[in-house]
Amino acid sequence: MTMARILDGKSCAKAIKSQIAQQVTGLANKPGLGTILVGDDPGSQAYVNGKHRDCAEVGISSIRIDLPASASQLDVLKAIKELNDAKECTGYIVQLPLPRGIDTNLILEAIDPNKDADGLHPINLGRLVLNQPAPRPCTPSGIIELLKQNDISWNGKDVAIIGRGTTVGRPLSLMLNSKEINATVTNLHTGSKDLASHTKRADIVIAAIGQSHFLTAEMIKPGAVVVDVGITRTQSGLQGDVHPDVAQVAAAVTPMPGGVGPMTRAMLLNNILSIAQAKV
Repeated sequence: MTMARILDGKSCAKAIKSQIAQQVTGLANKPGLGTILVGDDPGSQAYVNGKHRDCAEVGISSIRIDLPASASQLDVLKAIKELNDAKECTGYIVQLPLPRGIDTNLILEAIDPNKDADGLHPINLGRLVLNQPAPRPCTPSGIIELLKQNDISWNGKDVAIIGRGTTVGRPLSLMLNSKEINATVTNLHTGSKDLASHTKRADIVIAAIGQSHFLTAEMIKPGAVVVDVGITRTQSGLQGDVHPDVAQVAAAVTPMPGGVGPMTRAMLLNNILSIAQAKV
């Protein structure tokens, strides 16, 4: 039985970071990435740690603000103002999810849109809708780039996205619908009837719901490309949304970990570089 080709996000991200490092050396002023982390969630901590390691690799300085889980909404807003005002901070992110009791939308709106490294400020999401230049959400950008780097075309493909969250599903559907990418997108969610009937028709299936092994081999057509975005912590360790048996049917799959995650971080660096270049 032929197994699916593995779309290695680590090697692809490494090549992108190498290109970013070369461009950073040509800038008169060193770019700086800021992060605001609230609480002690292990996944969020590991992710933020990785972002700062990436910065060191490519020559981008990093500014880190860590707040305890007990931090108030006002504490987070003060940290945001600090980075909005910091000249050494080219752009920054507020690590999501935030603890309960903190209004995520209010926090995202407080970010300076010109320093919005995650592309999640309402102004930048509006620019995405209008197909205007702006920082694009990092995970959708990473998914698009990973397939491009592996010579998998999006043009004219039927794409099924499982999940309609604001960080992946919704912005990704808009980006894939653009004339530049030209895919036909079906956005599936909890209200979708007979979800499998849609995924079985798709050339590319993207699972982004955070339900362990939700997508099975029976739910895709032979030869489809499958992208695993969701992460669930189980007693057996980290698991993605895609069941391992999918690799026996699909033409190509992203691993988890090592697929979309490294690409997301690479696209964050790319956003910082683009913001810095726009200021030159």
